[in-house]
Amino acid sequence: MNGTEAERELLQARLDALKTQRDRRTLGQFATPGPLATEVVEATRALAGASSERIAFMDPAFGTGAFYSALLQVLPRSSIGVARGFEIDPHYGRPAAALWEAAGLRLELDDFTSRRPIDRDDLVDLVICNPPYVRHHHIEHGMKRRLAAEVERSLRIRVSGLAGLSVYFMLIGHRWLKPNALSAWLVPSEFMDVNYGSAVKDYLLNRVELIRIHRFDPAEVQFDDAMVSSAVVWFRNRRPTDKAPEFTLGGSVASPRARQRIGRDTLRGEPKWTRFPGVADAAPLPQVADPANVPTLADRYFVMNEQKARESGISPRFLRPVLPSPRHLQADVVNADTGGMPEIDRRLLLFDCRVPPDELERTEPKTAAYVRLGEATDVHRGYLASRREPWYAQERRSPAPLLVTYMGRSLKGRPPFRIILNNSKAVATNVYLMLYPKPLLDNAVASVAGREVLWRELRRTIEAEWTSSGRVYGGGLHKVEPSELGRMPAARLIDGRPELHREAALQPTLL
Repeated sequence: MNGTEAERELLQARLDALKTQRDRRTLGQFATPGPLATEVVEATRALAGASSERIAFMDPAFGTGAFYSALLQVLPRSSIGVARGFEIDPHYGRPAAALWEAAGLRLELDDFTSRRPIDRDDLVDLVICNPPYVRHHHIEHGMKRRLAAEVERSLRIRVSGLAGLSVYFMLIGHRWLKPNALSAWLVPSEFMDVNYGSAVKDYLLNRVELIRIHRFDPAEVQFDDAMVSSAVVWFRNRRPTDKAPEFTLGGSVASPRARQRIGRDTLRGEPKWTRFPGVADAAPLPQVADPANVPTLADRYFVMNEQKARESGISPRFLRPVLPSPRHLQADVVNADTGGMPEIDRRLLLFDCRVPPDELERTEPKTAAYVRLGEATDVHRGYLASRREPWYAQERRSPAPLLVTYMGRSLKGRPPFRIILNNSKAVATNVYLMLYPKPLLDNAVASVAGREVLWRELRRTIEAEWTSSGRVYGGGLHKVEPSELGRMPAARLIDGRPELHREAALQPTLL
């Protein structure tokens, strides 16, 4: 991280703290994390290829400049001829303009959707943007009509009244593109499945050359303050070619867990683009998550079955049990053998070692050989691995006693969410929400019997609260947020437990 980026991150945190989360949600102000911005910019540079010409860059929703900062870290300043940004909110725009003035940025405090290029000199070669995440009901009616009319007039594409502001940003951005200009948009992935996403799909299939869509694993939330599944969409401003666009899923932008090329004819006939990459093409790869559901180190190198663990020669003391994804976990109660290993069919292990390399070479030569294998295949260069010491160590976490699948559909009368009681020593994958009882319930859940009582009460509470009033998306998909679980009222869970009532008055939430 360079000095300016460190300054920008501090500025972002200070400015965010001066606004309420409600105000930022209404305006869709969710800043792109610096590491994610760098991932997107590096992938965009790889798609752009080498060029001797200086580029004209634009970010239509500049904020404090996460993407511009990443661009300056990835490309030499001399290769950027023009750098332009728009920011509608002076609260962020004025400090950002001062921060980047010496770096040649031209930042305009204006509504990007109301501006037009004056002449060809205003057109750009590169757009990278995280547009405002504003849902349709927060867009003023007159503004929505204006935006829809502009898109229909310029692109002959009709936009549904249910579309969010990110849809309009992407489509209106077309008028700023030079021929062959490259665009990268970090947007909510919901456009891939919902009806109002048809306008974006029409544009990507018929007006430009869609290159790639990377969809982050829905459990791997990219923003600390917005629970939204995200995707990055890359396209060029030129007629579509015969080359099929690439769909990637999970992991990082540079190292997705699955990838698949899908022809345009197939895409035109498929309303649910989140089907791609297909299940057959996406080998299941559990990922380790901490209680806050933040992505962490996990790929085929770190997570393995028992046979691979034996063949690798890794010392058993460096292997921890880890639960598979819900589709591979049949029971809602995970019991354990005498060693704490879960008694399930799909038993997986996590490589987790904190012994320094020199000591490992002396005391555990086979484990040291496995570490060298990771270095030979560049696993140690991953974003998180490169920041850990040693790089093959995992974050410390205890097994979560309660797990919730945060998204699901109601099928044949069954509730959409699974609540799983974990009696084993296995940590969990990040397709679960991890629940750790607060001190009020520590004694109550110390025994297996106590945890089972809590599990049953929790099932009744979640099923009652979120099956009826939780978020519901297209196709009857229900979703529960981590923050919502954290605010769950204690009353239901302590009902019938007089010994807990007095302390509950001092601690309104249990998890």
